[in-house]
This record gives sequence, structure tokens and C-alpha cells, in this order.
Amino acid sequence: MEIVIVDDHPLVRRGLAAVISMQPNVKFAGEATNGEEALRVLEELRPDMVLIDLKLADESGLDVIKAARSRGIKSKFILLTSSASREDFLKAEEVLVDGYVLKEALPEELLFAIQLVHKGRKYYDPGLMEDKMRMSGKSPTDELTPKEREVLIELGQGACNREIASRLFISEFTVKKHVSQILAKLQVADRTQAALYANAVGLTKYEMSVE
Repeated sequence: MEIVIVDDHPLVRRGLAAVISMQPNVKFAGEATNGEEALRVLEELRPDMVLIDLKLADESGLDVIKAARSRGIKSKFILLTSSASREDFLKAEEVLVDGYVLKEALPEELLFAIQLVHKGRKYYDPGLMEDKMRMSGKSPTDELTPKEREVLIELGQGACNREIASRLFISEFTVKKHVSQILAKLQVADRTQAALYANAVGLTKYEMSVE
């Protein structure tokens, strides 16, 4: 997997290059500092994926993505930003970005997003997903049954199916059914992303005890 980094800050580019180099199947292919340079690099290298900053000096990373796609560049785009604003998130959705990651994310979260997007899935920061649902007046966790919420809390603590079954006094088969329902209701790809979501929204055992 070849990745190009587009960011106008040298330290950020170096830091991102160091993070992605942690993955054996990822190659840092090139970098760019602005829109014009990015389009030139993308047309030349045709990378599998692009990590691009939302704000490039006086330019928008979203405009660069639209321009790249209009030129037939098939790379997947993960937007990196320090902004969790509703407006920016909605604009990113309109452009159909493949991933939206906050710069405050841990390295392992970024690596998880890269691998998920590489497999053809979408990745949105769990906190943004929660905010997205608040726009519609409800939280994704409102759709969960009490037992599903308990299972989600255990997922957030890194428990495997066997551990969850033991702690909640249910069978592993039942745990698998609950996990499947949780993934569908939260609209996440797998249990790892569900765990990230649980931690992002601060779902805890204490919350369950007071409800």
C-alpha cells in the first residue's frame, strides 16, 4: 500500500511518515505541501491512499480531493483535521471522503483507519459519529438494548467473547449475536471500531448502574 501525505507543516508530515512506517504493508511514497503540488504528485505516483489535511494554508483539502477525482485519480482519501465542527464534517461527507480522522487521535487509531479504508470500508472518528447522530436528535447508543450496552462496555475494555460471556453470564453464541447487532446499530465495521466508539463516548459500567 503506497501512501502520499499532503500537509503544509513539515513536522506533521514527518510525524505521519513515522507513524505509517510502523505498518509492514505500508510504504511512504511521497508528500506535498499545497494543492497544486499535491495534484502533480498524485498524477505522477497514483498512490493507493492519501492522508490530507483539511486546511492547507489558504486552501481546502476538500477542494484538492474534488480536483483529484475530476482528473481520474482513484486514490482513497483520509482527511486529517483538528476540527470536529459539524460544518466541516458535513462537507467531508458531501465529498465522500473515505476517512475522517482527528489529529488528536492516537497512532494506533490512524493505523486502524488506514487498514480499514484500504479494505474498502469507511472510517469516521467515533466522536464524530456520535455528533452526527446528535444532529438527528438521538445517539446511536439509544438504539441498543440494555444487554447490548453491557456487551459494548465490555468491548471497550478489550474483552474477548469468552470473557464477556463469563462476566455477563450468557453464552458465547449469545455474545456473538449481541456483537453483530451492536455493529449494525452503530454502523461500524467491526468490534475494534465499536470498542473505539465506546471509549470515545465514555460508555462505562457506572453509566449502566445509574440508569
